Amino acid sequence: MSDAVTETGPTSETSIDIGRRAGARAERRMLIAGALVDAASGAEFDNVSPATGEVLGTAAAAGAVDMERAIDAARSAFDTTDWSTNPTLRRRCLEQLQAALESEKELLREELVAETGCPVMTTQSAQLDWPLAESLRYPARLIDSFEWERLLDGGGLFGERNIRVVVKEPVGVVAAITPSNFPIEVILNKLGPALATGNTVILKPDPHTPWNATRLGRLIAERTDIPPGVVNVVTTPSNDVAGQLGTDPRVDLVSFTGSTTVGKLLMRQGADTMKRMFLELGGKSAAIVLDDANPAVIVPTAIGVCVHAGQACAATSRMLVHRSLYEQAVADITLAYQHVPVGDPVDPATLVGPVVSAAQKDRVLRALDGALRDGAEITVGGGSVDGLPEHLMHGHFVAPTVVTGVPSSAAIAQQEIFGPVLVVLPFDDDDEAVRIANDSAFGLAGAVMSRSEERGMQIARRVRTGAFGVNGGMFYGADAPFGGYKSSGVGRQCGIEGFGQYLETKTIARRERRRS
Repeated sequence: MSDAVTETGPTSETSIDIGRRAGARAERRMLIAGALVDAASGAEFDNVSPATGEVLGTAAAAGAVDMERAIDAARSAFDTTDWSTNPTLRRRCLEQLQAALESEKELLREELVAETGCPVMTTQSAQLDWPLAESLRYPARLIDSFEWERLLDGGGLFGERNIRVVVKEPVGVVAAITPSNFPIEVILNKLGPALATGNTVILKPDPHTPWNATRLGRLIAERTDIPPGVVNVVTTPSNDVAGQLGTDPRVDLVSFTGSTTVGKLLMRQGADTMKRMFLELGGKSAAIVLDDANPAVIVPTAIGVCVHAGQACAATSRMLVHRSLYEQAVADITLAYQHVPVGDPVDPATLVGPVVSAAQKDRVLRALDGALRDGAEITVGGGSVDGLPEHLMHGHFVAPTVVTGVPSSAAIAQQEIFGPVLVVLPFDDDDEAVRIANDSAFGLAGAVMSRSEERGMQIARRVRTGAFGVNGGMFYGADAPFGGYKSSGVGRQCGIEGFGQYLETKTIARRERRRS
Protein backbone atom coordinates (compact mmCIF):
# COMPACT_ATOMS: atom_id res chain seq x y z
CA MET A 1 0.00 0.00 0.00
CA SER A 2 1.14 3.52 -0.68
CA ASP A 3 1.66 6.22 1.91
CA ALA A 4 0.09 8.72 -0.49
CA VAL A 5 -2.60 10.88 1.04
CA THR A 6 -5.37 12.81 -0.56
CA GLU A 7 -5.04 16.55 -0.40
CA THR A 8 -8.16 17.70 -2.14
CA GLY A 9 -10.39 19.95 -0.14
CA PRO A 10 -14.01 19.40 0.77
CA THR A 11 -16.65 19.92 -1.84
CA SER A 12 -20.41 20.09 -1.62
CA GLU A 13 -20.82 17.19 -4.06
CA THR A 14 -19.23 13.81 -4.62
CA SER A 15 -19.04 11.28 -7.42
CA ILE A 16 -22.04 9.57 -5.88
CA ASP A 17 -24.14 12.70 -6.42
CA ILE A 18 -23.17 13.32 -10.03
CA GLY A 19 -23.26 9.60 -10.78
CA ARG A 20 -26.87 9.41 -9.72
CA ARG A 21 -27.75 12.49 -11.75
CA ALA A 22 -25.94 11.15 -14.79
CA GLY A 23 -27.70 7.83 -14.43
CA ALA A 24 -31.10 9.51 -14.26
CA ARG A 25 -30.43 11.50 -17.45
CA ALA A 26 -28.48 8.97 -19.48
CA GLU A 27 -29.55 7.82 -22.91
CA ARG A 28 -29.56 4.03 -22.77
CA ARG A 29 -30.73 3.42 -26.34
CA MET A 30 -28.70 3.02 -29.49
CA LEU A 31 -29.11 4.91 -32.76
CA ILE A 32 -29.69 2.57 -35.70
CA ALA A 33 -31.13 3.59 -39.07
CA GLY A 34 -32.29 6.93 -37.64
CA ALA A 35 -34.22 5.46 -34.69
CA LEU A 36 -33.35 5.31 -31.00
CA VAL A 37 -33.69 1.62 -30.17
CA ASP A 38 -33.05 -1.00 -27.52
CA ALA A 39 -31.12 -4.15 -28.35
CA ALA A 40 -33.27 -6.60 -30.30
CA SER A 41 -32.86 -9.07 -27.45
CA GLY A 42 -33.65 -6.46 -24.80
CA ALA A 43 -30.23 -7.08 -23.22
CA GLU A 44 -28.42 -4.35 -21.29
CA PHE A 45 -25.08 -4.02 -19.55
CA ASP A 46 -24.01 -2.03 -16.50
CA ASN A 47 -22.15 1.27 -16.62
CA VAL A 48 -19.97 1.31 -13.49
CA SER A 49 -18.43 4.36 -11.82
CA PRO A 50 -14.63 4.06 -11.72
CA ALA A 51 -14.57 6.35 -8.67
CA THR A 52 -17.10 4.57 -6.46
CA GLY A 53 -17.57 1.12 -7.96
CA GLU A 54 -21.33 1.74 -7.99
CA VAL A 55 -23.51 0.89 -10.97
CA LEU A 56 -24.52 4.18 -12.56
CA GLY A 57 -27.10 2.64 -14.86
CA THR A 58 -27.27 0.58 -18.02
CA ALA A 59 -26.86 0.77 -21.79
CA ALA A 60 -28.28 -1.38 -24.55
CA ALA A 61 -26.16 -4.48 -25.17
CA ALA A 62 -26.19 -4.99 -28.93
CA GLY A 63 -26.06 -8.47 -30.35
CA ALA A 64 -25.04 -9.67 -33.78
CA VAL A 65 -28.44 -8.81 -35.26
CA ASP A 66 -28.20 -5.21 -34.04
CA MET A 67 -24.74 -4.74 -35.50
CA GLU A 68 -25.95 -6.28 -38.76
CA ARG A 69 -28.78 -3.72 -38.89
CA ALA A 70 -26.37 -0.86 -38.22
CA ILE A 71 -23.95 -1.93 -40.95
CA ASP A 72 -26.81 -2.39 -43.38
CA ALA A 73 -28.21 1.05 -42.52
CA ALA A 74 -24.84 2.74 -43.03
CA ARG A 75 -24.28 0.94 -46.33
CA SER A 76 -27.75 1.83 -47.60
CA ALA A 77 -27.40 5.48 -46.56
CA PHE A 78 -24.12 5.77 -48.44
CA ASP A 79 -25.34 3.99 -51.55
CA THR A 80 -28.86 5.42 -51.89
CA THR A 81 -28.88 8.96 -50.47
CA ASP A 82 -27.16 12.14 -51.63
CA TRP A 83 -25.15 12.46 -48.38
CA SER A 84 -21.83 11.74 -50.12
CA THR A 85 -22.49 14.28 -52.89
CA ASN A 86 -24.22 17.09 -51.00
CA PRO A 87 -21.63 19.23 -49.23
CA THR A 88 -24.17 21.91 -48.33
CA LEU A 89 -26.24 19.37 -46.37
CA ARG A 90 -23.16 17.98 -44.66
CA ARG A 91 -21.99 21.41 -43.51
CA ARG A 92 -25.45 22.32 -42.21
CA CYS A 93 -25.74 19.05 -40.30
CA LEU A 94 -22.35 19.47 -38.66
CA GLU A 95 -23.32 22.98 -37.60
CA GLN A 96 -26.58 21.64 -36.15
CA LEU A 97 -24.73 18.95 -34.23
CA GLN A 98 -22.28 21.53 -32.92
CA ALA A 99 -25.13 23.67 -31.59
CA ALA A 100 -26.86 20.66 -30.04
CA LEU A 101 -23.72 19.56 -28.22
CA GLU A 102 -23.07 23.06 -26.92
CA SER A 103 -26.62 23.23 -25.57
CA GLU A 104 -25.92 20.15 -23.40
CA LYS A 105 -22.25 20.87 -22.70
CA GLU A 106 -22.53 20.97 -18.91
CA LEU A 107 -24.63 17.81 -18.81
CA LEU A 108 -22.03 16.12 -20.97
CA ARG A 109 -19.27 17.36 -18.63
CA GLU A 110 -20.94 15.74 -15.62
CA GLU A 111 -21.57 12.56 -17.56
CA LEU A 112 -17.91 12.32 -18.60
CA VAL A 113 -16.74 12.76 -15.02
CA ALA A 114 -19.23 10.14 -13.83
CA GLU A 115 -18.52 7.40 -16.37
CA THR A 116 -14.82 7.94 -17.14
CA GLY A 117 -13.71 9.00 -13.65
CA CYS A 118 -11.77 11.87 -15.21
CA PRO A 119 -11.04 14.80 -12.88
CA VAL A 120 -13.32 17.71 -13.67
CA MET A 121 -10.27 19.88 -14.42
CA THR A 122 -9.46 17.69 -17.42
CA THR A 123 -12.86 18.45 -18.96
CA GLN A 124 -11.72 22.06 -19.29
CA SER A 125 -9.08 20.98 -21.80
CA ALA A 126 -8.67 17.87 -23.95
CA GLN A 127 -11.44 15.87 -22.30
CA LEU A 128 -14.22 18.21 -23.49
CA ASP A 129 -13.72 21.95 -24.00
CA TRP A 130 -10.93 21.77 -26.59
CA PRO A 131 -12.52 19.18 -28.88
CA LEU A 132 -15.97 20.73 -28.56
CA ALA A 133 -14.53 24.06 -29.69
CA GLU A 134 -12.96 22.82 -32.94
CA SER A 135 -13.37 19.12 -33.74
CA LEU A 136 -16.57 19.60 -35.77
CA ARG A 137 -16.01 23.22 -36.81
CA TYR A 138 -12.63 22.60 -38.43
CA PRO A 139 -13.75 19.85 -40.85
CA ALA A 140 -16.99 21.74 -41.53
CA ARG A 141 -14.88 24.71 -42.73
CA LEU A 142 -12.75 22.41 -44.86
CA ILE A 143 -15.84 21.38 -46.84
CA ASP A 144 -15.64 24.76 -48.57
CA SER A 145 -11.87 25.21 -48.81
CA PHE A 146 -10.55 21.71 -49.52
CA GLU A 147 -9.26 20.95 -53.04
CA TRP A 148 -11.77 18.26 -54.01
CA GLU A 149 -10.55 18.21 -57.63
CA ARG A 150 -7.40 19.24 -59.46
CA LEU A 151 -6.57 19.28 -63.14
CA LEU A 152 -3.55 17.69 -64.80
CA ASP A 153 -2.61 18.46 -68.36
CA GLY A 154 -0.50 16.68 -70.94
CA GLY A 155 0.33 13.08 -71.63
CA GLY A 156 -1.86 12.56 -74.70
CA LEU A 157 -1.11 10.32 -77.67
CA PHE A 158 -0.53 11.37 -81.28
CA GLY A 159 -0.46 15.01 -80.39
CA GLU A 160 -3.94 14.98 -78.90
CA ARG A 161 -4.58 16.78 -75.66
CA ASN A 162 -5.17 14.57 -72.60
CA ILE A 163 -7.22 16.09 -69.76
CA ARG A 164 -6.96 14.42 -66.37
CA VAL A 165 -8.94 15.23 -63.24
CA VAL A 166 -7.86 13.98 -59.81
CA VAL A 167 -11.00 13.62 -57.70
CA LYS A 168 -11.34 13.09 -53.97
CA GLU A 169 -14.30 10.94 -52.94
CA PRO A 170 -15.50 9.49 -49.62
CA VAL A 171 -14.26 6.02 -48.71
CA GLY A 172 -17.77 4.75 -47.91
CA VAL A 173 -18.82 3.11 -44.64
CA VAL A 174 -16.58 3.92 -41.67
CA ALA A 175 -16.43 1.90 -38.48
CA ALA A 176 -15.36 4.29 -35.70
CA ILE A 177 -14.21 2.36 -32.63
CA THR A 178 -13.37 4.61 -29.69
CA PRO A 179 -11.67 4.24 -26.28
CA SER A 180 -12.65 4.99 -22.69
CA ASN A 181 -9.92 7.46 -21.70
CA PHE A 182 -10.91 10.53 -23.78
CA PRO A 183 -14.14 9.28 -25.33
CA ILE A 184 -15.89 12.40 -26.62
CA GLU A 185 -12.60 13.90 -27.80
CA VAL A 186 -11.84 10.87 -29.93
CA ILE A 187 -15.44 10.48 -31.12
CA LEU A 188 -15.66 14.07 -32.36
CA ASN A 189 -12.25 13.92 -34.02
CA LYS A 190 -13.36 10.83 -35.93
CA LEU A 191 -16.94 11.82 -36.63
CA GLY A 192 -16.19 15.37 -37.82
CA PRO A 193 -13.90 14.53 -40.76
CA ALA A 194 -15.68 11.27 -41.59
CA LEU A 195 -19.00 13.08 -42.02
CA ALA A 196 -17.55 16.21 -43.62
CA THR A 197 -15.98 14.07 -46.35
CA GLY A 198 -19.28 12.31 -47.08
CA ASN A 199 -18.92 8.95 -45.37
CA THR A 200 -21.47 7.11 -43.27
CA VAL A 201 -20.49 5.86 -39.83
CA ILE A 202 -21.05 3.07 -37.34
CA LEU A 203 -19.78 4.35 -33.98
CA LYS A 204 -18.88 1.65 -31.45
CA PRO A 205 -17.85 3.27 -28.13
CA ASP A 206 -15.90 1.55 -25.38
CA PRO A 207 -18.30 -0.38 -23.11
CA HIS A 208 -16.83 1.33 -20.02
CA THR A 209 -18.03 4.73 -21.31
CA PRO A 210 -21.14 4.30 -23.47
CA TRP A 211 -23.29 7.26 -22.48
CA ASN A 212 -21.38 10.11 -24.12
CA ALA A 213 -21.86 8.27 -27.44
CA THR A 214 -25.54 7.47 -26.89
CA ARG A 215 -26.16 11.11 -25.93
CA LEU A 216 -24.58 12.07 -29.24
CA GLY A 217 -26.86 9.60 -30.99
CA ARG A 218 -29.93 11.15 -29.40
CA LEU A 219 -28.86 14.64 -30.41
CA ILE A 220 -28.28 13.48 -33.99
CA ALA A 221 -31.74 11.91 -34.11
CA GLU A 222 -33.58 14.80 -32.48
CA ARG A 223 -31.64 17.94 -33.38
CA THR A 224 -30.07 17.49 -36.81
CA ASP A 225 -31.04 16.78 -40.41
CA ILE A 226 -28.51 13.94 -40.70
CA PRO A 227 -30.35 11.32 -42.79
CA PRO A 228 -31.26 7.97 -41.20
CA GLY A 229 -28.37 5.53 -41.31
CA VAL A 230 -25.65 8.12 -41.88
CA VAL A 231 -24.62 7.80 -38.21
CA ASN A 232 -25.33 4.69 -36.17
CA VAL A 233 -24.31 4.29 -32.51
CA VAL A 234 -23.98 0.69 -31.34
CA THR A 235 -23.12 -0.10 -27.71
CA THR A 236 -21.98 -3.57 -26.75
CA PRO A 237 -19.70 -5.31 -24.26
CA SER A 238 -19.19 -8.19 -26.72
CA ASN A 239 -15.89 -8.41 -28.58
CA ASP A 240 -17.50 -10.81 -31.04
CA VAL A 241 -20.20 -8.28 -31.95
CA ALA A 242 -17.63 -5.51 -32.27
CA GLY A 243 -15.53 -7.84 -34.40
CA GLN A 244 -18.21 -7.81 -37.12
CA LEU A 245 -16.97 -4.34 -38.03
CA GLY A 246 -13.55 -5.75 -38.86
CA THR A 247 -14.79 -8.59 -41.05
CA ASP A 248 -17.96 -7.37 -42.79
CA PRO A 249 -17.21 -6.52 -46.45
CA ARG A 250 -19.74 -3.66 -46.38
CA VAL A 251 -17.43 -1.72 -44.04
CA ASP A 252 -14.79 0.14 -46.07
CA LEU A 253 -12.61 1.72 -43.38
CA VAL A 254 -11.92 1.00 -39.71
CA SER A 255 -10.98 4.06 -37.67
CA PHE A 256 -9.75 2.76 -34.32
CA THR A 257 -8.17 4.36 -31.27
CA GLY A 258 -7.00 1.99 -28.56
CA SER A 259 -4.38 -0.60 -27.73
CA THR A 260 -1.76 -1.84 -30.14
CA THR A 261 -2.86 -5.43 -29.49
CA VAL A 262 -6.40 -4.73 -30.68
CA GLY A 263 -5.11 -2.61 -33.57
CA LYS A 264 -3.07 -5.55 -34.87
CA LEU A 265 -6.12 -7.82 -34.53
CA LEU A 266 -8.21 -5.40 -36.58
CA MET A 267 -5.56 -5.31 -39.31
CA ARG A 268 -5.66 -9.10 -39.51
CA GLN A 269 -9.46 -9.16 -39.50
CA GLY A 270 -9.67 -6.54 -42.23
CA ALA A 271 -7.11 -8.13 -44.51
CA ASP A 272 -9.52 -10.47 -46.30
CA THR A 273 -11.71 -7.57 -47.42
CA MET A 274 -8.78 -5.15 -47.92
CA LYS A 275 -10.21 -2.59 -45.50
CA ARG A 276 -8.59 0.79 -45.18
CA MET A 277 -7.24 1.30 -41.67
CA PHE A 278 -6.67 4.32 -39.46
CA LEU A 279 -5.15 3.12 -36.18
CA GLU A 280 -4.13 5.46 -33.36
CA LEU A 281 -2.56 3.09 -30.85
CA GLY A 282 -0.39 2.96 -27.76
CA GLY A 283 2.65 4.90 -26.67
CA LYS A 284 5.58 4.92 -24.30
CA SER A 285 6.72 8.44 -24.98
CA ALA A 286 9.90 9.98 -23.61
CA ALA A 287 10.42 13.41 -22.06
CA ILE A 288 14.10 14.28 -22.42
CA VAL A 289 15.74 16.68 -19.95
CA LEU A 290 19.05 17.88 -21.40
CA ASP A 291 21.96 19.02 -19.25
CA ASP A 292 21.25 22.68 -20.01
CA ALA A 293 17.55 22.48 -19.12
CA ASN A 294 16.06 24.69 -16.43
CA PRO A 295 15.65 22.32 -13.44
CA ALA A 296 12.38 24.07 -12.59
CA VAL A 297 10.66 22.40 -15.58
CA ILE A 298 11.38 18.86 -14.40
CA VAL A 299 8.70 18.45 -11.73
CA PRO A 300 5.82 20.02 -13.72
CA THR A 301 6.67 17.78 -16.67
CA ALA A 302 6.83 14.72 -14.43
CA ILE A 303 3.49 15.50 -12.80
CA GLY A 304 1.85 15.72 -16.22
CA VAL A 305 2.01 11.92 -16.38
CA CYS A 306 -0.44 11.79 -13.46
CA VAL A 307 -3.22 13.72 -15.21
CA HIS A 308 -6.31 11.50 -15.55
CA ALA A 309 -4.38 8.77 -13.71
CA GLY A 310 -1.94 8.41 -16.59
CA GLN A 311 -4.61 7.22 -19.01
CA ALA A 312 -3.33 9.08 -22.06
CA CYS A 313 -1.66 7.40 -25.02
CA ALA A 314 0.62 10.41 -25.57
CA ALA A 315 1.71 10.70 -21.93
CA THR A 316 5.48 11.02 -21.52
CA SER A 317 5.66 8.08 -19.13
CA ARG A 318 9.44 7.77 -19.55
CA MET A 319 11.54 10.69 -18.29
CA LEU A 320 15.11 10.72 -19.54
CA VAL A 321 17.29 12.99 -17.38
CA HIS A 322 20.92 13.93 -17.97
CA ARG A 323 23.07 12.22 -15.36
CA SER A 324 24.26 15.56 -13.96
CA LEU A 325 20.64 16.36 -12.99
CA TYR A 326 19.37 12.84 -12.36
CA GLU A 327 19.81 12.36 -8.61
CA GLN A 328 18.24 15.68 -7.68
CA ALA A 329 15.48 15.19 -10.24
CA VAL A 330 14.48 11.83 -8.75
CA ALA A 331 14.41 13.36 -5.26
CA ASP A 332 12.30 16.32 -6.38
CA ILE A 333 9.87 14.20 -8.40
CA THR A 334 9.48 11.75 -5.54
CA LEU A 335 8.63 14.54 -3.12
CA ALA A 336 6.19 16.09 -5.57
CA TYR A 337 4.43 12.76 -6.19
CA GLN A 338 3.80 12.43 -2.46
CA HIS A 339 1.65 15.56 -2.66
CA VAL A 340 -0.13 15.15 -6.01
CA PRO A 341 -3.86 15.64 -5.31
CA VAL A 342 -5.54 12.23 -5.50
CA GLY A 343 -9.23 11.84 -4.84
CA ASP A 344 -12.77 12.38 -6.01
CA PRO A 345 -12.78 13.48 -9.66
CA VAL A 346 -15.64 15.88 -8.87
CA ASP A 347 -13.31 17.96 -6.69
CA PRO A 348 -11.81 20.80 -8.80
CA ALA A 349 -8.46 20.30 -7.05
CA THR A 350 -8.12 16.62 -7.96
CA LEU A 351 -5.43 15.78 -10.51
CA VAL A 352 -5.43 11.99 -10.13
CA GLY A 353 -8.75 10.19 -10.20
CA PRO A 354 -9.33 6.46 -10.69
CA VAL A 355 -8.31 4.27 -13.59
CA VAL A 356 -11.29 3.14 -15.60
CA SER A 357 -11.87 -0.35 -14.19
CA ALA A 358 -10.84 -2.92 -11.62
CA ALA A 359 -9.18 -4.91 -14.40
CA GLN A 360 -7.09 -1.91 -15.44
CA LYS A 361 -6.03 -1.32 -11.85
CA ASP A 362 -4.94 -4.94 -11.58
CA ARG A 363 -2.91 -4.59 -14.81
CA VAL A 364 -1.07 -1.55 -13.45
CA LEU A 365 -0.31 -3.21 -10.11
CA ARG A 366 0.89 -6.40 -11.81
CA ALA A 367 3.26 -4.35 -13.96
CA LEU A 368 4.68 -2.70 -10.85
CA ASP A 369 5.09 -6.05 -9.11
CA GLY A 370 6.97 -7.29 -12.17
CA ALA A 371 9.24 -4.26 -12.07
CA LEU A 372 10.14 -4.97 -8.45
CA ARG A 373 10.97 -8.57 -9.33
CA ASP A 374 13.23 -7.23 -12.08
CA GLY A 375 15.15 -5.15 -9.53
CA ALA A 376 13.47 -1.77 -9.89
CA GLU A 377 13.23 0.72 -7.06
CA ILE A 378 9.88 2.39 -6.44
CA THR A 379 10.62 5.67 -4.70
CA VAL A 380 6.97 6.58 -4.08
CA GLY A 381 3.60 4.92 -4.70
CA GLY A 382 3.49 1.40 -6.03
CA GLY A 383 0.03 0.37 -4.86
CA SER A 384 -3.47 1.45 -3.97
CA VAL A 385 -4.21 4.78 -2.30
CA ASP A 386 -4.60 5.06 1.46
CA GLY A 387 -6.76 7.63 3.20
CA LEU A 388 -9.55 7.87 0.65
CA PRO A 389 -13.02 8.94 1.82
CA GLU A 390 -15.43 6.11 2.47
CA HIS A 391 -17.45 6.69 -0.71
CA LEU A 392 -14.29 6.09 -2.80
CA MET A 393 -13.14 2.93 -1.02
CA HIS A 394 -14.40 0.71 -3.85
CA GLY A 395 -13.03 2.94 -6.62
CA HIS A 396 -10.13 1.94 -8.85
CA PHE A 397 -7.37 4.23 -7.56
CA VAL A 398 -3.63 3.75 -8.07
CA ALA A 399 -1.11 5.91 -6.22
CA PRO A 400 1.19 8.13 -8.31
CA THR A 401 4.33 6.04 -8.71
CA VAL A 402 7.98 6.70 -9.61
CA VAL A 403 10.15 3.84 -10.83
CA THR A 404 13.96 4.02 -11.02
CA GLY A 405 16.91 1.65 -11.19
CA VAL A 406 15.97 -0.14 -14.42
CA PRO A 407 17.60 -0.22 -17.85
CA SER A 408 15.70 1.15 -20.82
CA SER A 409 15.12 -2.46 -21.94
CA ALA A 410 13.12 -3.36 -18.80
CA ALA A 411 9.46 -4.26 -19.28
CA ILE A 412 8.31 -1.34 -17.13
CA ALA A 413 10.26 1.02 -19.44
CA GLN A 414 8.97 -0.62 -22.63
CA GLN A 415 5.32 -1.47 -22.05
CA GLU A 416 2.42 0.98 -21.99
CA ILE A 417 1.12 0.91 -18.39
CA PHE A 418 -1.83 3.31 -18.70
CA GLY A 419 -1.63 4.36 -15.08
CA PRO A 420 0.02 7.17 -13.05
CA VAL A 421 3.46 5.59 -13.35
CA LEU A 422 6.67 7.40 -14.35
CA VAL A 423 9.93 5.62 -15.16
CA VAL A 424 13.00 7.86 -14.74
CA LEU A 425 16.13 6.92 -16.69
CA PRO A 426 19.58 8.60 -16.78
CA PHE A 427 21.65 9.35 -19.88
CA ASP A 428 25.09 10.83 -20.54
CA ASP A 429 24.82 12.74 -23.82
CA ASP A 430 22.38 13.75 -26.54
CA ASP A 431 23.10 10.72 -28.70
CA GLU A 432 22.31 8.36 -25.83
CA ALA A 433 19.10 10.26 -25.04
CA VAL A 434 17.92 9.87 -28.64
CA ARG A 435 18.92 6.19 -28.64
CA ILE A 436 16.92 5.50 -25.47
CA ALA A 437 13.94 7.51 -26.71
CA ASN A 438 13.93 5.50 -29.94
CA ASP A 439 14.49 2.20 -28.11
CA SER A 440 10.79 1.43 -28.08
CA ALA A 441 8.24 -0.42 -30.16
CA PHE A 442 6.14 2.76 -29.96
CA GLY A 443 6.51 6.16 -31.58
CA LEU A 444 3.56 8.33 -30.68
CA ALA A 445 4.81 11.47 -28.93
CA GLY A 446 7.66 12.96 -26.93
CA ALA A 447 9.18 16.09 -25.47
CA VAL A 448 12.51 17.75 -24.81
CA MET A 449 13.62 20.48 -22.40
CA SER A 450 16.67 22.64 -23.17
CA ARG A 451 17.66 26.27 -22.79
CA SER A 452 18.69 26.10 -26.46
CA GLU A 453 15.77 26.04 -28.86
CA GLU A 454 18.09 24.96 -31.67
CA ARG A 455 19.35 22.00 -29.65
CA GLY A 456 15.80 21.08 -28.69
CA MET A 457 14.71 21.15 -32.33
CA GLN A 458 17.65 18.93 -33.30
CA ILE A 459 16.48 16.35 -30.76
CA ALA A 460 12.88 16.65 -31.97
CA ARG A 461 13.92 15.86 -35.55
CA ARG A 462 15.86 12.77 -34.48
CA VAL A 463 13.24 11.09 -32.29
CA ARG A 464 10.97 8.78 -34.30
CA THR A 465 7.51 9.87 -33.18
CA GLY A 466 4.41 11.36 -34.76
CA ALA A 467 4.30 14.37 -32.42
CA PHE A 468 6.87 16.15 -30.27
CA GLY A 469 7.00 19.15 -27.95
CA VAL A 470 10.01 21.42 -27.46
CA ASN A 471 10.15 23.34 -24.18
CA GLY A 472 6.47 22.89 -23.46
CA GLY A 473 5.22 23.35 -27.01
CA MET A 474 1.74 21.83 -27.40
CA PHE A 475 0.96 19.91 -30.57
CA TYR A 476 -2.75 19.33 -29.88
CA GLY A 477 -5.34 20.89 -32.17
CA ALA A 478 -8.06 20.04 -34.69
CA ASP A 479 -5.76 21.44 -37.39
CA ALA A 480 -2.70 19.43 -36.28
CA PRO A 481 -2.25 15.84 -37.53
CA PHE A 482 -1.76 13.34 -34.71
CA GLY A 483 -0.72 9.71 -34.91
CA GLY A 484 2.23 7.44 -34.51
CA TYR A 485 5.24 5.73 -36.01
CA LYS A 486 5.94 2.01 -35.59
CA SER A 487 3.50 0.19 -33.25
CA SER A 488 1.80 3.46 -32.34
CA GLY A 489 -0.38 3.25 -35.42
CA VAL A 490 -1.17 3.85 -39.05
CA GLY A 491 -2.41 7.17 -40.42
CA ARG A 492 -3.22 10.50 -38.78
CA GLN A 493 -6.14 12.08 -36.97
CA CYS A 494 -6.97 15.78 -37.36
CA GLY A 495 -5.54 18.35 -39.76
CA ILE A 496 -5.57 18.09 -43.54
CA GLU A 497 -3.98 14.66 -43.22
CA GLY A 498 -6.77 13.44 -40.97
CA PHE A 499 -9.39 14.85 -43.33
CA GLY A 500 -7.78 12.98 -46.20
CA GLN A 501 -7.79 9.79 -44.13
CA TYR A 502 -11.48 9.40 -45.00
CA LEU A 503 -11.09 10.02 -48.75
CA GLU A 504 -10.32 7.89 -51.77
CA THR A 505 -8.47 9.25 -54.83
CA LYS A 506 -9.73 8.75 -58.37
CA THR A 507 -8.07 9.92 -61.57
CA ILE A 508 -10.40 10.55 -64.54
CA ALA A 509 -8.90 11.11 -67.98
CA ARG A 510 -10.56 12.28 -71.17
CA ARG A 511 -9.10 12.83 -74.57
CA GLU A 512 -9.75 16.14 -76.31
CA ARG A 513 -10.23 15.32 -79.96
CA ARG A 514 -8.73 17.47 -82.69
CA ARG A 515 -11.09 19.62 -84.59
CA SER A 516 -11.16 18.86 -88.29
